Amino acid sequence: MFKDVLKNYIYPIAVFSGGMIGVGFLSLPYVAVKTGIWLMLLYFLVLTALVVAINLIFCQISLKTPDFKRFPGFVGYYLGKWAKLFTSASVIFGTVGVLLVYILIGGQFLTSVFQPIFSGSVLTYIFIYFLIASVIIYFDIKVVAKVEFWVIALLFLSLFFIFVEGFSQIKLSNIFGNFQFLISNFQNVFLPYGPLLFALWGIGLIPEVEEMLRTNKKRLKTIVTASTITVSVFYFLFVLLILGITGTQTDPTALQGLKSFLPSALVFISLLIGALATFTAFITQGIIFKKTLMFDLKIKHWQAFIMTCFPPMILFLLGLKSFIPLLSFVGGVLLGIDGILVLLMYKKIGGKNIIIYPLSLVFLLGVIYEIIYFIK
Repeated sequence: MFKDVLKNYIYPIAVFSGGMIGVGFLSLPYVAVKTGIWLMLLYFLVLTALVVAINLIFCQISLKTPDFKRFPGFVGYYLGKWAKLFTSASVIFGTVGVLLVYILIGGQFLTSVFQPIFSGSVLTYIFIYFLIASVIIYFDIKVVAKVEFWVIALLFLSLFFIFVEGFSQIKLSNIFGNFQFLISNFQNVFLPYGPLLFALWGIGLIPEVEEMLRTNKKRLKTIVTASTITVSVFYFLFVLLILGITGTQTDPTALQGLKSFLPSALVFISLLIGALATFTAFITQGIIFKKTLMFDLKIKHWQAFIMTCFPPMILFLLGLKSFIPLLSFVGGVLLGIDGILVLLMYKKIGGKNIIIYPLSLVFLLGVIYEIIYFIK
C-alpha cells in the first residue's frame, strides 16, 4: 500500500515540486520588504490560484495530446508552425535570462564566500564562475549536472538550520511592521507579480510527470495542484523566516543579509551551497539548451556552445546586473506570453471563453506592466 502511494503520489509530487523550486524564490523576502507582507500575501493567494488554474488547463491539454512533446511541440501541434517558431524564440530569450540570473546570484554568493579570504572584485568571481561552468558545458560533463537535486536538498537543509538557529531572533515587528506600505510606496504595488510568477511557474514539467504516471494519468491534476500549493506554502514560510530575522536589512538574495544575525560559519556554508545550487542549475540548463540548439535547430556544437554561454555574460557586461528586474521581465513577460499561449491552445480543445478571456487579460496586462518596468 505504502509503495503504491510512494510511486503514484509522493514521488511524482517530489519531482514536480523539486523541478519548480529554483533560486528565484530567494528574491521573494526582498520583494516583501519593498511591498509589505499583507500585499505579498495577497499576491501569493492570487498568483497561486492563477498558476493552479493554468496548470490544470495545461494538464487537460497534455492529456489530450500525443506523448513525448514539450511546450514548443504543444504550441506547434495546436497553433501551427509560426506559433511554434515564436515560442521557440521566447524559450531562447527566457533561457538566456535564467542563465543570467544564475550568473548574478551565483557570482554574488561566490564573492561573499571567498572575497574575505582571497580578496578580489565581484567581477573576478563572476568570471571564475562563468569560466568553470562554460568549460563543463562545452565538454558536456554530465556528472556535475546530475547532482543538482542533492545540492538543492543541501540548500534546504541549510535553510532548516537557519530556521533552528535564527528562530529565537525572529521579530514579528520585522514581518508586520510595514503594513502602512501602500500609503508611501505605491510605485511598488505590482513588484511581486513577475518574481513570484517566475518562482511558481512549472508548466514545462507537466509532460514529464504525465509520462511518469503512465497508466495512472487521471492523478495528474491532483499531483500538479498539490505540488503547486506545497511549493507556494514553502515560499511564503521562507519569506516569513528571512523577513522575521533580517527585517529591513533583507538583501535581494536573502542569504547575504543574514551575516549580521547568525553565526558566520552557518552563513558561510549556506552561501557556499547557494553558489553550488546556482552553478549546477546553470550547467544543467546550459547543457539542455545547447543540445536543443544542436538537435532542434541543427546548429553546430561550437556555435551552440557560444550561443548558450556567451549571451548571458555579454548582457552582464552591458550592465544588466540587477536580478530583481530581470526576474520580473522573465516572469511577467516571457512566462506571461506562455500563459496566453496555453489559453489559446485551451480554446482549440473547446475551452470556455469565460475562463480564457479574463485570464488572458491578466497575463496581457502583466506583460505590458513588466515591459514598462524593465525599460524604466
